[in-house]
Amino acid sequence: MKKILMVLTSVSEIADTGEKTGYNVAEAAHPWKVFKDSGHFVDFASIKGGQPPRDEVDTHDPIQLAFTNDEATRAGLYNTARVDVVDPGQYDAIYLVGGHGTMWDFPESEGLQKIVASVYNSGGLVGAVCHGPAGLLNVKQKNGLNLVQGRRVAAFTNAEEVAAGKDKVIPFFLADRLAELGAIVVSAGDFEEMVVVDERLVTGQNPASAAGVAKEMEKLFAEVIHHEKAEEQHDAEVLRAEKDAEKSAKKKAAAEAEH
Repeated sequence: MKKILMVLTSVSEIADTGEKTGYNVAEAAHPWKVFKDSGHFVDFASIKGGQPPRDEVDTHDPIQLAFTNDEATRAGLYNTARVDVVDPGQYDAIYLVGGHGTMWDFPESEGLQKIVASVYNSGGLVGAVCHGPAGLLNVKQKNGLNLVQGRRVAAFTNAEEVAAGKDKVIPFFLADRLAELGAIVVSAGDFEEMVVVDERLVTGQNPASAAGVAKEMEKLFAEVIHHEKAEEQHDAEVLRAEKDAEKSAKKKAAAEAEH
């Protein structure tokens, strides 16, 4: 079982438009189900802590309903940890949930940058979907390079911002900013699924890509678990061989003593 931290925005309004926003429920719910069904443990954190704002729940989506009605999830979301106080050493992966609010609070959160960098630099997985990759913009690797530099990534596209009617209110175009940092932005058509895996970084373009991001992270987890089991088996075999050799040496010593 692996432990995953889902990080959510604390922004509840799009700029000064009066339009309510928050984390995208579908982008949290569908990965949550993938992780939960695989037996992993999911924790929640947000930029400011407490109960994070959320976008509308699609009541026709049974997975969103299951997510919002799950008692453990409701308890976790009622009072999320503030990213500044989260111990990244507890987690095998971090997943950045999208929602337009992330464009305002994810990029400048030093706490979030530290968690993402720590998890990745320690060999863990980093996932992000839609506007969630805004949380990757200022993350540095051990070598000092930006995490996204030279990597293939997916994120909400300029065309999708226009289609969503948010191109005039967002502080920047996320796909453009990623490209400016040296990322290779990969995209599909508007609101079509696109998931990109680059080593231990998994990103998705839009809400339709959320479950796919989690599934790709799960594949990477499976590889890690397989490797860990192989190492455990190897260690056990080495230990058994050492004990057998020790027994043989004792028997030989006892036989020589008799003569």
